[in-house]
Amino acid sequence: MEERKKTSKIEIYGAIIVGVLIILGIFFFIGSILPGAQDEFAKCLNEKGVKFYGAFWCPHCAEQKELFGNSAKYLNYIECSTNDLKQTQFCTDKNISTYPTWELKNGTRIAKVLPLENLSVLSGCRLNVK
Repeated sequence: MEERKKTSKIEIYGAIIVGVLIILGIFFFIGSILPGAQDEFAKCLNEKGVKFYGAFWCPHCAEQKELFGNSAKYLNYIECSTNDLKQTQFCTDKNISTYPTWELKNGTRIAKVLPLENLSVLSGCRLNVK
C-alpha cells in the first residue's frame, strides 16, 4: 500500500510537470506567430537601411531585441559571431567592435542599446506608441 502511494505521487508530479511544459510550449508558439506591436516600425527601419550588428551571446543585443519583442524578426540583424565565438569576417571587415552596433543608411554608427524612441528620431520611422 505504501509503495502505491509513492508511485501515485510520482505520477501526479510527473503529470504536473508535463502539463506545465505543454502550457509553456503553447504560450511560446502563440507568441511567436502573433504580430508584434512594433512590426511596422521594425519594417521601416529595415526599409530605411538601418542595420543592427550583434552577437548571439551578447546580453545587450538580447536586451535590444527584447525592446522589439516579436517585431525583432523584421530588423536587418547581422550576426557577427561564429559558433566558436569568433567574429565573422564580414563584421571584421566592417570594423564592428562593439555590440550592439546600429548603422544608419548615411553610415553613422551608434554602439549601444538604443531606446526605440531614439531609433525613431534617428531613422525617421514612426514608432507605434500604444
